Amino acid sequence: MNMPRLQKQYETEIRQALKKELGLENVMQVPKLQKIVVNIGQGEATQNIKTLEAAMAELTAVTGQKPVMTRAKKSIATFKLRQGAPIGCSVTLRRAHMYEFLDRFINVSVPRVRDFKGYSPKAFDGRGNYTVGVKEQIIFPEIDYDKVDKIRGMGITIVTSSASDTHAKALLEKFNFPFRK
Repeated sequence: MNMPRLQKQYETEIRQALKKELGLENVMQVPKLQKIVVNIGQGEATQNIKTLEAAMAELTAVTGQKPVMTRAKKSIATFKLRQGAPIGCSVTLRRAHMYEFLDRFINVSVPRVRDFKGYSPKAFDGRGNYTVGVKEQIIFPEIDYDKVDKIRGMGITIVTSSASDTHAKALLEKFNFPFRK
């Protein structure tokens, strides 16, 4: 399998530039991407399991990997939710798949978002991970607009090896991640 464009760029240019920019002594200290987790939560799957099946099919189309069904951790009576009931699906992307997905997300999907001003640079969790929400799944070119039964959002979490948010933000900026100025 060919090395993805972003991975090649990281190994040839970005890693050295970050080492110099962040003042790190060892190349192993330079932050890198570890995984990307894409998940869809379908709250109404408790009443209608078909919505979850459609969400799983769309997640498979977007990521190229079969999603895992996520289940409720505890029962919540007000939401008619039982422990163990299926309420969503998620995919964990690593290595080449992760770089391919990030490349498609930044360069193809994000420009298709209406009235887009950039993602908040404050959405880091304090441990170097960045989570972004996508309001509608139709920004991905893999999804056929005519076959969509309803608009679903999804959460995309980018996990880096960095311990600090500033290092993780520097890494994502090198990948041309669209942060709000």
